[in-house]
Amino acid sequence: MTDWRPRASLKALRARARMLADIRQFFYARDVLEVETPLLATAGVTDPALEPLCVHTGLETRYLQTSPEYAMKRLLAAGSGDIYQIAKAFRASEQGARHNPEYTILEWYRLGFDHHQLIREVAELLLCLLDRPGWQVWPWQQLFSHVLDLDAVRSSTPKLIACASAVLGHEPPHLDRDGLLDLLMSHAIEPAIAPWGMVFVVDYPASQAALARRFERDGTSWGARFECYVDGIEIANGYWEAGDADDLRARFAVDNQIRETRGLPTRPIDERLLAALEAGLPDCAGVALGIDRVLMLQQNSERIDDTLAFPWELA
Repeated sequence: MTDWRPRASLKALRARARMLADIRQFFYARDVLEVETPLLATAGVTDPALEPLCVHTGLETRYLQTSPEYAMKRLLAAGSGDIYQIAKAFRASEQGARHNPEYTILEWYRLGFDHHQLIREVAELLLCLLDRPGWQVWPWQQLFSHVLDLDAVRSSTPKLIACASAVLGHEPPHLDRDGLLDLLMSHAIEPAIAPWGMVFVVDYPASQAALARRFERDGTSWGARFECYVDGIEIANGYWEAGDADDLRARFAVDNQIRETRGLPTRPIDERLLAALEAGLPDCAGVALGIDRVLMLQQNSERIDDTLAFPWELA
């Protein structure tokens, strides 16, 4: 018999509707404009950690967006002011307890904010949606030192491999330095901070800055980026946004070089985004937050499928 029934309960569907209403009220009270941008675009992200879903139209390939970031930055450069969007987003080959290839994302940008100011607003929103007493902020480097007694910036690659082997109980797969750090984050740091409630990890190595500004501290280059974890589950990723078109073009080129070394297809660079940055991106900070994961936490669900009417296998 064909399985046609929705996966999420009526209770979960009502909770989703309430959450979306609460989010819209939160931004209405702050005079942040709700916008919509295309799901399909001529360019996808170059980030080696993200794989977009491709749609072949017969004339060209378009990319289902992993977030509405690029189009929203074009709106910011055009003078939109503070904006937010609740949108569908897509990532290929990501399916599991916390992943569905199609998911709902909340993304917003605040003019004149740095990443520390945006952390506070993210926390204020989450305190409206989740029953948590407060939040903590940990620098990325300090967190590795506290949990693993590891200087993640200065340690040699062999030392990172040894640490990963100790955490996994076996030799890790062949990974570059950032891959090893990501493995330690997911297999050691995230479980360790799960009992801490809401935790913001701030200021990542420059190699993991993505589209965040870079800054110097104690002779080391860092990315003005943060991630938010609740009960050890990553739910948000934010930047004090980099706005220099030449700098980002160079970063995209490096992304594609890394893709080649990992045997991944290279991705076209979004020239419309770079043109918007050349016109002038206002000083701002932005963040993307996973609505489905917040619903998981709110509903005490173990699987993201419990929050979705029709998860991937039922779509």
